[in-house]
Amino acid sequence: MNILEIPLIARIRRNHALEHATIHVLTEHEPRRHLMGRTTDSGFYLFGEVGTDEVAAAVSEALARLQRGEHSLAVHPRCGTNLATAGVLAGLSSFVVMSSGRSKSRLARLPQIILAATMAVIAAQPLGLALQKHVTTLPEVEGVTIEEITRQRRGQVVVHHVRLKSQ
Repeated sequence: MNILEIPLIARIRRNHALEHATIHVLTEHEPRRHLMGRTTDSGFYLFGEVGTDEVAAAVSEALARLQRGEHSLAVHPRCGTNLATAGVLAGLSSFVVMSSGRSKSRLARLPQIILAATMAVIAAQPLGLALQKHVTTLPEVEGVTIEEITRQRRGQVVVHHVRLKSQ
């Protein structure tokens, strides 16, 4: 069995897809809205100033749209997968440059390190999106239902917990 098909991992990937789709729906009419999500095995958390009724409507719409085949909603340009990909590639490329060319001082290699890290971050954009599409999200959400949406305030931040159920 492929590791991505293990039930727990597949459930997290589906929840991640629905988290992204929900954020897409919520920002379609308010692009400047600041939202952040965090996926769990039971659903996802949504951080940001938004009403519970609006969250419920957006989750329902996102679920319906994914089920109708709008799989592009599962990928989001500001996902942590993209940040992690950029960090790993920039770190590795910097390490490779630092490890080579022993005749030069570290300071003399700084321009090459900056160039390597910059090229890595540029390459990370399409790679991060591809990783989301093929690894960290699963837009096939048939059998997923919304179990409960709760709201709480943590300091200045509004947090919604969207609990999902998979059949």
